[in-house]
This record gives sequence, structure tokens and C-alpha cells, in this order.
Amino acid sequence: MTVIPLTELDPGDTERIGGKAAGLAMLIAAGQRVPDGFCLTTQAYQAGTVPREEVAAAYAELGDEVPVAVRSSATAEDLPWASFAGQQDTILGVRGLDDLVTAIETCWDSLETARARAYREANDVAEAQMAVVVQTMIEPRAAGVLFTANPITGARGEMVIDAAPGRGSGVVDGSIEADHYVLGEQIPLHPGGCLDRAELTELRSVGRRIQEHAGSPQDIEWALDDGGTLWLLQSRAVTSLFPVPEAAGDELRVYMEAGHMQGMLQPMTPMGASVMLQVSRQWFEMFGAKSADVSSLLTIIGGRMFLDLTAFVRAPGIRRQLPESMALYGPRVVAAVEKVLEDPRFTPRRLRIPVGTLARVVARTGPPMVRGIIGALRRPEAERRRVLASAPAVRASCRARSDVTTAQEHLAVAEEVHLDVLSGPMLDALNPLWAAMGCQGLATVLLHGLATESEVSAVVRGAPHNVTTEMDLRLWQIAAEATEHRQLLTETPVAQLVSQYCEGSLPEIGLEGFLAAYGHRSAAEIDVGVPRWAEDPAPVFDALANYLRQGDHDQAPDVRFRRAAAEGEAAIEDLVARARLRRAPLAPLIAFLLRRTRALIGLRELPKFLWLYALDRVRQELLAAGEILAGRRLLTEAGDIMFLDLEEVRAAAETGTDQRDLAAARRATHQREMRRRHVPVVLLSDGTDVEATLPVPENAEGLTGIGAAAGTATGPARVIRDPHGARVEPGEILVAPTTDPGWTPLFLTAAGLVTETGATMAHGPTVAREYGIPAVICVKDATSQIRTGQLITIDGASGLVRVEDEETGSAESR
Repeated sequence: MTVIPLTELDPGDTERIGGKAAGLAMLIAAGQRVPDGFCLTTQAYQAGTVPREEVAAAYAELGDEVPVAVRSSATAEDLPWASFAGQQDTILGVRGLDDLVTAIETCWDSLETARARAYREANDVAEAQMAVVVQTMIEPRAAGVLFTANPITGARGEMVIDAAPGRGSGVVDGSIEADHYVLGEQIPLHPGGCLDRAELTELRSVGRRIQEHAGSPQDIEWALDDGGTLWLLQSRAVTSLFPVPEAAGDELRVYMEAGHMQGMLQPMTPMGASVMLQVSRQWFEMFGAKSADVSSLLTIIGGRMFLDLTAFVRAPGIRRQLPESMALYGPRVVAAVEKVLEDPRFTPRRLRIPVGTLARVVARTGPPMVRGIIGALRRPEAERRRVLASAPAVRASCRARSDVTTAQEHLAVAEEVHLDVLSGPMLDALNPLWAAMGCQGLATVLLHGLATESEVSAVVRGAPHNVTTEMDLRLWQIAAEATEHRQLLTETPVAQLVSQYCEGSLPEIGLEGFLAAYGHRSAAEIDVGVPRWAEDPAPVFDALANYLRQGDHDQAPDVRFRRAAAEGEAAIEDLVARARLRRAPLAPLIAFLLRRTRALIGLRELPKFLWLYALDRVRQELLAAGEILAGRRLLTEAGDIMFLDLEEVRAAAETGTDQRDLAAARRATHQREMRRRHVPVVLLSDGTDVEATLPVPENAEGLTGIGAAAGTATGPARVIRDPHGARVEPGEILVAPTTDPGWTPLFLTAAGLVTETGATMAHGPTVAREYGIPAVICVKDATSQIRTGQLITIDGASGLVRVEDEETGSAESR
């Protein structure tokens, strides 16, 4: 049967009736009023010929020669994650069987237009089939669209209606200026608008019922006829909304996106998020805090890490200073927090401080921290040698054990391997960093009026003993010594190079030693679900090819780094000289602080570097468990374990729970979230993207962000959203969503850095300062406002990015 009345459709049968018809079937099942009609299923499309007799019979049921609307209903349409709005055709006012058959064929043909194919490709939809919906036409007095959640701000407590007199097609395609209503607790009125209060109230009530029935916010097309009867023409999920927290409770809460502090904007895998939460709980419990303290502070939303700021926003003694303390995370965060503080729903409330917990944490961490900081200040060289010497021991403690054989045992090791690293070496390695940051901060205060913060931060340029800098320079040295293999390494496809390396047929260039030292790293490396370089060295080959294209000796990474180091030393001499002229009594102290800053700041990457050994071991143990569970047919493949959480793995390992369907669904969700371009910097628990509620700032000079590494640079932009397979030509300015140490090999050829998020003390900007390249962070939508090849000028002190009109003709961005 290829023609089915709408009243007989199964909402779950999308493979046969497509997304639009499934939405109509859902509305009918919910008891809503839908125009009569029928659906021509995908079986007819597959046959390639319109079943004229069946269509004629169904058409006759609607009435003799009645005008109808003919709408596409592709299987890849009105999906929960992609609407395909406007990608296929709708033909209105069709009258007569011949015209109806022609309109159906037109809908079929629209499935393979260039725009429809491009949209499917962008949304990772391999193929689609076309069903067609035919409905009697409603000649409305007014029509439009109802969103049961605000599609701009994400607020789930607001509905948005766009309406216009007559047919709603002009509202849908954007060709007319519609009446715009935002329905919160109150019903607004528009003098001269096409809807009255009663009609708005009815639409809101209907929207609530449909959303409750569908289980998610809906985008609903509707029409009001001359008699005032409301008809529903379509319903589909609102696909653009950022997810809401799962367990926020009834109280409105406020969250700040925190992943950018680790250079992470892409979603974490479910296992990566689960491990991060577990490690955080272990860390807190290790020092006497309760696991509930971290559970309430750190939240995973849409795969991203968010910090719950609600208590701080409400605390009378803290809220006044909160915007200033948020300045570290950029003007976007500051503006959003200020907006939250103006919200009457976040009235001040006394903050309940867990005094006992705080006392236990201070008692356990305070004395060793003070001793470590004093030791670093007194004997920085000795302290540095001591903490650096911990790396081999940490690595040894994280090696695989031969006595681990079952899935349960592999899981147990994955959950315990962190403990020794967290409690000892990693914590110990933080003390020199605290000392360096304290020295730099105090020096900045003492030099106030004599030097800017950017001038003080120049002392860290080319700072020694940074494990990430040493990693990048070591890779550069490999490239410098592999010039005889330049053609092989720059012209061979990366996948082929990886295959040759794994087979052992690649010439020896020192890569094995590099991966032995740094193979536990990668981009997005805090997520155990992400492969390490030792597993997939493709990014390393990309970096080598990038370096081998470098032809300017003065811009060679090692030359640039030595130049940056000289600039850092010169900055100390300059600042001390200023102090001697204007503040002579303080000059010795300022000199001490600046030199201690430079001597110790390079160790800032070491704690994470040590932790990554444990994360790598966790990943390998989980993959081993996944292999066993796949063998038991509880997972489809070993890697699927990264799309479960720790408890779900335990259920599979201990009770034999089949997790194949769950892992597949999670993988699909993760892949969809990977395509999300915008992540709110501040989010309310009702889904509101606070930044979206702010007025758009006007700046005629250019794009603004935070200056994170002093200096200026002018060059062609290179927009890169994923470091895998990317390259930056010498002199280009890297423009990226965010960066972490996995991106830093690209820094060695870049003239400067622009990111959409970040914090001045995050890994990427810190490495940029140490390399001596200017950096501007927190530039909203930089990767969409700037195009690869555009000439841009960045000022790493003021935070200004000026986009010139000309383009240099650089290759397209990834």
C-alpha cells in the first residue's frame, strides 16, 4: 500500500512516511486539528512512478477537484537534530489530478537538488527517500510559526510566535515582515497585530500540549481560518537549541562554560565526561571534601564542562566582585554575568559555607603547599629539578599490569590509576606554578603606573623548561634533520605515511623516540575518548609537513624561540631599570619577583603533563575492557566503550547488560554535537543563552577580544576548526575556536593567534606568550567573521583584531 490516509499513519514509521508525515501523525495522535489528507509513501518513490489510480482514489476522498497542498516528506527531514527546512519543495493550491501528479513528481525531484544534497552532506546524512503529503488547503485569516522554546535565546520558559495575515508561507520563507510575539508569563499585545490575546493564549496552550506529547520543544506551523478555528500544518523538533542540564532541579541556576580553560570546545565523549567527573570527585575526597561538593559544582551539559555559579551569584559578599573576577575568562563572560546579576530571579541569598570541609581541605593542602612555594622561591633551580624528576616515576606507575585479565579488573585499574598521581607528583608540581603566578601578580602591582600588564607578562617570553614548548621544538628538530625526506613527508597522503610507519617501512627520522616521549598527548587530550598520538600519529605527520614547508631561516621555530627568550630577558632588564629610576627602594624586590617568575613559569604545563600519563592508562584499560565486552557481544566494537559511562560499563562487565544500542545512540548524539558551532559561555538551567539576550555591541574599528600575548602582527588569516590535517604557512595568523597543547605545533609557524574562547592563563595563550607571538582570545564568532586569506592585523595588548578588505588568495580553511 503506497497511499495512506493521515489518520492511519504511525508516527514512528519515518522510513516509510518521512519526517513531515510523522510529525502530522504525532499531532493527530495528540488530538490536534490537522487538515485532511494522505501520504504517498517512500515505496512509490522507490518505484519511480506515481501510482495514479491510488492517488486519484485518495484525492477523491478529499472532495472533487479540491485545492490541496503538496509537501515533501523525506526520510531525512524534520529530524530531531536537523530540520531540513526549505530544502525540499512544497506546492500550494494544486487543483486537479494531472496537476497533483505533476506536483508529486516535483517533490520527488527536489530530493536531489544541489542544495538538498549539500544539506544532507553537512548533516552527515548518507541517503534519503521521499514520501509526499497531500492535504486540503486552508485559506487562513492569519498564519505563521510557533516555537515552544525561544529559538534565539534558548529559554524553555518562553514561546515565540511569528504571524502574518493570510497564508503563512511568507513567514516561513522570510519574505515578509511578520508580527513577532514573545510569550513568557504574560501575553503581550501588538496594537494593529493580526492576533488578539485569546488567540495567543490558545496557541500557547496548544504549544504546551504538543511539546509535552512530543517530549521536546517544537517548531509548529499553524493557520487560523475565517471562523477562528486553529489548524496545525506541521510540527518538528527545534533543532538548534543547546541542551539543558539534566538534574538542575526547580531552582533557576546559572552555569559558566569551563571547557575553554582546557582548550576544549568540542563535546567530550560520554566516557571522557564520566572519567572527568570521577577524577574531580577523587580529588575532592582526597583532601577531605565530600563528593557531593564537586557534583554540584561541575556539570556536563551537551558534552561540555560547565561550572555552577549559582551560589556565587547569590552570595551578598561575592556577587559585587564577581564580574571583575570573571574578567580572566573574557568580556563575553563578564557581560553575561553582569546581565545575570541584574535578573531579579537571582536575588542575594546567604551563602552556606561548608566550614568543616573547608577546614579539612586547608589543613591537608595548606602546609605542603606553603613549604613547596617557599622552597621554589628560595631555590628555584633545585625545586625545578626535583619536580621534573618525578615524570619518569609517574610514567612507570602508569604502565600496564600483566595480571589484569577481566573486564572488571581493567575497569578497576582505570578507576584507581589516578589516585597516586593526584595525591603526590601532580599536586607537588603545582607549587612552583603558584609561586610563579604570585610573583608575577605582585610585580604587576608594584610596577603599576610604570608598566602595563602586557609589558610585565613579556618576561615569560621564551621561558625555559616548558614541556609543551620542548615537545614542539623537538618535533621541529626532527623536521630539520629529515630534509632529505622532504618530498616524501610533504607530498605523501598522511594516511599512507601512518600506514608505512606502522608497517616499519618509513625511513627512520626519530619519530619513534618522539612518540615514546609524547605519544600520550593529543588535541582535546583531557578526554579519554580521544585517540592519543601513539595510536594515531597523523597529527604529528601533519606538523612535520608544516615545518618542512618552512623556508625562512629567521622564522624557523628554534630561531624564533631563542629570539623570544632574549626578549624575555630584556624585558626584565627594562622593567628593573624603570623601577630603579622611579621606585628605587622596591627595585631589588621587583627584580627578585621577575626573575623568579621567569625561572618557574615554564613548569605550568608539568602538572597536566603528568596527569596525562594516568589518562592514557585509563584509556588503554577501558579499550581492553571494551575488547572483552565486544567479544561477549555486549558492545559492537571495543571503541564503543567510550560512549558509555563508568557505571554502564560496570553493568555490562558484572551483570552482562547489553549496551550495544545505547552506545550506538550515544555515538550518534556525540557526532551531532561535534557539528555544533556555538556553545553558550553562560547558560541558565531553563536553557537561556545569556549572551543571546544582550544588545549587540557596535565597534567600528574591528573585532574585539582580550589581549592575551602582547605584540602586533599583520598577515593572512588561516581559519582552522580542527588541527587534524591542518597547516599554517609562515606569516599566517591562526584563527581557531580554541586551542590546547595539541594545537601548539601550529604555533611555531604562525605569526599570531586569534581564538573565540579561552582564558589568559589557559594553555594556548600561555604557550603563545612563551613563543613571543601576539594572541587575542575571546573574539566572538572569529572563525565565521574572518575568512581564510583575509589580511588581518591583531594587537595582543589591546585585544583588537582589524579585518582588512583584501584577500591574499590563501588556500581554503579546513
